[in-house]
Amino acid sequence: MQLRENNIKKLTGEVFDVLVVGAGINGASAAAALSGKGARVALIDRGDFASSTSMHSSNLVWGGIKYMESGDFALVRKLCKSRNHLIRSYPSTVQEIRFLTTIHEGFRYHPLYPWAGAWLYWLMGNGFTQRPHFLSTRAIKARESIIDIRRATGGFEYSDAYLHDNDARFVFNFVRNALDFGTVAANYVESVGARHEQGGWVVTAHDREADARFDIRARVLINASGPWVDEHNTLSGQRTAHRHVFSKGIHLIVPRLTGSRRVLAFFADDGRLFFVIPMGARTCIGTTDTRVERPEVAATDDDIRFVLENINSRLALDRPLTVSDIISIRCGVRPLAVKPSGGEKRDFLKLSRKHAIDVDRQARHLSIFGGKLTDCLNVGEEVAAEVRRLGVELAYPSYRWYGEPDRAVRDAFLHQARLMHLDDMTTESASEPLSQRLWRRYGAQAMEILEDIRQDPRQGEVLIEGTEYLRGELKLARRHEMVTRLEDFLRRRSKISLVVREEVIRASPGLREACQLLFGDQAQARLDEYLASTGSLIPDSLDEKA
Repeated sequence: MQLRENNIKKLTGEVFDVLVVGAGINGASAAAALSGKGARVALIDRGDFASSTSMHSSNLVWGGIKYMESGDFALVRKLCKSRNHLIRSYPSTVQEIRFLTTIHEGFRYHPLYPWAGAWLYWLMGNGFTQRPHFLSTRAIKARESIIDIRRATGGFEYSDAYLHDNDARFVFNFVRNALDFGTVAANYVESVGARHEQGGWVVTAHDREADARFDIRARVLINASGPWVDEHNTLSGQRTAHRHVFSKGIHLIVPRLTGSRRVLAFFADDGRLFFVIPMGARTCIGTTDTRVERPEVAATDDDIRFVLENINSRLALDRPLTVSDIISIRCGVRPLAVKPSGGEKRDFLKLSRKHAIDVDRQARHLSIFGGKLTDCLNVGEEVAAEVRRLGVELAYPSYRWYGEPDRAVRDAFLHQARLMHLDDMTTESASEPLSQRLWRRYGAQAMEILEDIRQDPRQGEVLIEGTEYLRGELKLARRHEMVTRLEDFLRRRSKISLVVREEVIRASPGLREACQLLFGDQAQARLDEYLASTGSLIPDSLDEKA
């Protein structure tokens, strides 16, 4: 909490070059790019970092193969290049994975047609990944015995990428980089008004933790509020060429369905791609795509039934999945950038996730619409270029502000881990060796965990039953990760609440100690806050019928 309190004080003490409102993937990458290149940046979010759209994704980093059908080849080419760049820049986090797509009777194309599209997709990605393969129904069954091939007509296998850990964690690492570059960031600080005066912006901010208001001053204002971009533009008097429409998507987390490290892809009953995605000891299934008018959403009976019915009709499981199998639910909106002249007339299901940046040069204001994890490095670079054109000097315009630490740092960490036999401490249920997980999540800061374990071996013990998280990780989170509420750690800095049932978390003897490590004197208050705010995400009506 000390880091946040210090940053709150700093927010009122100077005129920043840039204030970024919103710390999802767009705002986080923009702040990291700008501060890495030399700008003095402030970053605020009315919730926690990555607490909206950026924590409800499929964890996929893909080139948008579905946009091939609508002929948006320029976007596909751009996204494929972005995917490749992320794989090279984050080899421990963004990894190639095979997608096995099964085509069923009644689909709009013969299986050879999408297979040919997969080859074109591979070529548009410069042949960076493994080649596609056409699969007979027998070959599909040989690769994945849980697929029901009775109505299948064939399929194909191709490659894209996925986040080995968690989307919110990936976003937070951009925030952490921005902090290291000098960004003054704070979560739970809401912009409640913005006015342009004397060549700059004055934003009235509300600290939701202390219930206090103060002003933040900056030369340039960036609205990266995700689904609430239009709402904040109304506050600041901005009129833009783009606006958002919203698509609600849900994913269900269930016990692991297959031991293979492969994404199973199908075409759901509404025609869209439907996925079975590995998540360590769990499986993520979805998604839905429902037009909604507001970004505040929740999973409904119909949403959950849709996912369960689609998965049960396509897999040959020992028994159908039911509501009782659901461990957790991800539910959020995709903000889709449209122009008033064309967005409403297009098929809603074919709208892409491409981003758009609207610039008011006179007021020195940027609005970022749409976007997705795959394109985050482009967003950062484009925002930095626009801010430079607005007159903000960037002392290091060519600085590489993203990517994992140098190989020499990684080798030094792994060598120290080997010397202390760290991987011998890996739990039986862990999805990977402990040294690999700590490096992937914390990079150079993982050295601090090694030192804590050397001084006190208890720091290498798992704290909350059923998870992989060590005492030492919570100590590091308290020092460096601005964990303000317990949910920030359980859901976003880690993925504990995604893969462990809520009742197990609440009953864990380690939960109280976790609060002590994270919050010190405020531990009981934060624990009470969490216990009062959590509850089943499954609608009562559906739960009763299960």
